[in-house]
Amino acid sequence: MAASLPFLFVLLAGVGLAVQAPTNAMLARSAGSVLVAAIVSFVVGLVLLVAAWAAFDRTSPAGLRAAPGWAWAGGVYGVAYVVALAYGTPRLGLAAALTLAIAGQIAAALVLDHFGLLGLKTAPIGPARLAGAALVVAGVVLVRRG
Repeated sequence: MAASLPFLFVLLAGVGLAVQAPTNAMLARSAGSVLVAAIVSFVVGLVLLVAAWAAFDRTSPAGLRAAPGWAWAGGVYGVAYVVALAYGTPRLGLAAALTLAIAGQIAAALVLDHFGLLGLKTAPIGPARLAGAALVVAGVVLVRRG
């Protein structure tokens, strides 16, 4: 059971990402601004994270001083993702927007894994991994045309 817990969490996170895009798109439509919608999304998320940290964790953030500079960029990627999906979802459709995002994630993941970048274990790109990535790209095309 413990080994399947990470799979379940990631699967549920994927469901959350699928729901997040149209939710933020509706906020953007209501507010008249993708950026205002993103701010609301992040403020709500911040409040929930602070509450969870205060209730369950309370680890001192002092250890963050030891983090490399590039590790602080995670928020930038989150903002870019939320804004791009809030903007792209109503224009492309949810399935097309998410498959494009996943294609980008897989392409980046292949490169990061292959070179062991950002502290990852090296996992060379081989024929099977390339074929899997090609199938995702084909899926993007099919979902977009479908």
